[in-house]
Amino acid sequence: MSAFVPDAPHGCPGGTSPAVSAAPPAVLTLTGERTIPDLDIENYWFRRHQVVYQRLATHCVGRDVLEAGCGEGYGADLIAESARRVVAVDYDEATVAHVRARYPRVEVLHANLAELPLPDASMDVVVNFQVIEHLWDQPQFVKECARVLRPSGLLMMSTPNRITFSPGRDTPINPFHTRELNADELTELLVDAGFREVATSGLFHGARLREMDARHGGSIIDAQIARAVADAPWPPGLAADVAAVTTDDFDLLRASDRNIDESLDLVAIAVRP
Repeated sequence: MSAFVPDAPHGCPGGTSPAVSAAPPAVLTLTGERTIPDLDIENYWFRRHQVVYQRLATHCVGRDVLEAGCGEGYGADLIAESARRVVAVDYDEATVAHVRARYPRVEVLHANLAELPLPDASMDVVVNFQVIEHLWDQPQFVKECARVLRPSGLLMMSTPNRITFSPGRDTPINPFHTRELNADELTELLVDAGFREVATSGLFHGARLREMDARHGGSIIDAQIARAVADAPWPPGLAADVAAVTTDDFDLLRASDRNIDESLDLVAIAVRP
């Protein structure tokens, strides 16, 4: 998730301008709760989420995978390219209908993540990207993930890093978030639910995004948010840079390689005993 701006996509700074090129119409409404593909103005946030699916998809090859909280469905569909089976669960009925219509190779179910509609030990991998921060009962959800996983199954989770996402705050900036986590809190949540071998990484801007940061006052994120809050037109240079972001512009680094407290998003992989 990204910083919330009223009437913006799932964590995406909103605001429109003639400077932003036309894009295919969105099937799902942009509400501030989820990101969607194929919109230039949303592209930074979409790529920031998509990159984690791409980098971790190798763990899903030939396996039975559950995506708990699938959103628009693009990630579940990406995983379905190589997984044996992909089941997607979401709480929002309109989202479930959209995923069912757009991504036929994904089995999608409408359910509360606190009570996953799957048998015990029925999945090899549970994917939960940019969702845990939305949930009211995070420990219960993680216990449910452990329940549906087979022994030695993987829980793969990503979430905004509270330290950089809502700096200096005890409550999230984004009103769709109930509780944001730092790296230690995320690890504790997983360990308390019985997971082991928790490996945590951080998502960072790569070289080209750091150049964009410099061009836009030090932060391309803040530049987008500032225009959205002011309901101001986007300068052509900002619009062009946002539309040009790719997944290659992000670095996913282990905690041993860089201070994870400086990361944008946290990514954890944990093993069910």
